[in-house]
Amino acid sequence: VQLQACGGGLVQTGDSLRLSCAASGRTIRGYDMGWFRQAPGKEREFVAAISRGVGDYTYYADSVKGRFTISRDNAKNTVYLLMNSLKFEDTALYYCTARTTYDSVTTTRGYNYWGQGTLVTVSS
Repeated sequence: VQLQACGGGLVQTGDSLRLSCAASGRTIRGYDMGWFRQAPGKEREFVAAISRGVGDYTYYADSVKGRFTISRDNAKNTVYLLMNSLKFEDTALYYCTARTTYDSVTTTRGYNYWGQGTLVTVSS
């Protein structure tokens, strides 16, 4: 599956932004989908994930819980990340990812497919 993320941009503290990740090649229905981010000089870190199948269970990093919402539209083969109350420390390159494994959702190890990243810059 190929992943194309978009929606990043330059915003101010407190603003909202919605990232989209369009998948092609295969339906995302059978994949857990996730978002990771990487700030300059830092390691890639988990942001959010949503489970495959029925239920749409969601998982969030503590740093974004209550502010970010991940969702999926299997009919559109797209995953979204709605980011509210953005902070300066949310500035990073955001990656969309997909997996078929059953490893921990918060580690990069278990994700098979990665998009190219979309840049989010939050000015203070």
